[in-house]
Amino acid sequence: MSKLWGGRFTKQTNKLVEEYTASIGFDKALAEEDVQGSLAHVTMLAKCGIVPEEDAARIKEGLQAVLEKIRNGELEYSVADEDIHMNIEKNLIEEIGPVGGKLHTGRSRNDQVATDMHLYLRKRVVEFVGLLHDLQEALIGQAKANLDTIVPGYTHLQRAQPILFAHHLLAYVSMFQRDIERLQDSYKRINVLPLGAGALAGTTFPIDRHFVAEQLNFGGVYENSLDAVSDRDFILEFLADASILMMHLSRLSEELVMWSSTEFRFVELDDAFCTGSSIMPQKKNPDVPELVRGKTGRVYGNLMGLLTVLKSLPLAYNKDMQEDKEGMFDTVATLQGALQLFAPMIATMKVNKEQMREAANKDFSNATDIADFLANKGLPFRQAHEVIGKTVLYCIQHNKYLLDLSLEEFKQFSPLFDESIYEVLQPETVVNARNVYGGTATSQVKAAIGRAEEKLQATGQWVQEFLNKSK
Repeated sequence: MSKLWGGRFTKQTNKLVEEYTASIGFDKALAEEDVQGSLAHVTMLAKCGIVPEEDAARIKEGLQAVLEKIRNGELEYSVADEDIHMNIEKNLIEEIGPVGGKLHTGRSRNDQVATDMHLYLRKRVVEFVGLLHDLQEALIGQAKANLDTIVPGYTHLQRAQPILFAHHLLAYVSMFQRDIERLQDSYKRINVLPLGAGALAGTTFPIDRHFVAEQLNFGGVYENSLDAVSDRDFILEFLADASILMMHLSRLSEELVMWSSTEFRFVELDDAFCTGSSIMPQKKNPDVPELVRGKTGRVYGNLMGLLTVLKSLPLAYNKDMQEDKEGMFDTVATLQGALQLFAPMIATMKVNKEQMREAANKDFSNATDIADFLANKGLPFRQAHEVIGKTVLYCIQHNKYLLDLSLEEFKQFSPLFDESIYEVLQPETVVNARNVYGGTATSQVKAAIGRAEEKLQATGQWVQEFLNKSK
């Protein structure tokens, strides 16, 4: 069979050109979206009197039959038919005859593929918001279970000040909340319909673009036909959001890898999320967080790749833009894999509270509180800072921690010390002294959990609203 666009050509396409330019190897992932858009388009063609009702009905029946084949894995894709649009149209014509050729009236593959990607990415964004909701829920659950768990807090990967482990976990809840909000905001720009822009200038047929938008639950249509077929900002924005999200997952992954090591022993990941060694029988490797950490780079690369493809393209559509899909599909698959694993991995993680507490006791992370103690007694903070620096040095030289010092030893550094210093130095006191909004005090962390749960509920409602519209 000749190409559907072959009327102008006098030679068959070189086989290597067919293989090199074909996108069906990857854009078949858009098959269901392509049919979805076509069903709305042909409904509009009939409404506007462009295609007879009986022809539109036959086309719809044929599209449903093709969709059934797609879902059953029965549709055969051909490189000779180049892309998902031509493959589906060819199958449609084989299903119902020449009338299937009327489907493409009033549209181009340029606005068709853009519509497919809007439909595809809109669905994925909602899915990822839902998966982030589940991850936040797992983190909040662990935070609730660890409101009495004290752990060293770090700066420069050096012990800094003791904090609640729940407070540490809620930091990631906040990061993922920003990821959710970025994805939700990007939804507004994804939820715009390009169909009806034609190849670049619109169409001579009296179509109703807003009717198609309503059929597909889009919030609006592109204002400019050139922009409609050449815009890939919505994909760039998704890739940027995904890169930030993967960076957050990678940071948490790094901590899980460290925390589960023998050197830390802060947590133990469930066996279901770890692997062993082919030679060392004692090993339990945190492969999931390690791979997430490693796969972050490919998501960054997909963003940079598309930015580079688009950087010098003149309006409107160019074949270069075929390169917009593989990176998008790869990023979607990478995010799906990571997020589907992370929530249950966090939910089943065992926390070694005793080891965390021992670590918090065997350091000098309570030193700032002694400086504050002296400052509250009237010593200028800078002088108090120097006094405590010398006190810590004394402890290091004598293999002691601050709570090991006698009152006489404290007083050799300042006469302002008294018996109350021992209460000040207790990890619980140190933690609960930070009783400010956003601080690590138990009351503040409880309040933060309450706020996080409110946002969690709102996120769940947002996802459910989309799912209800999609039914």
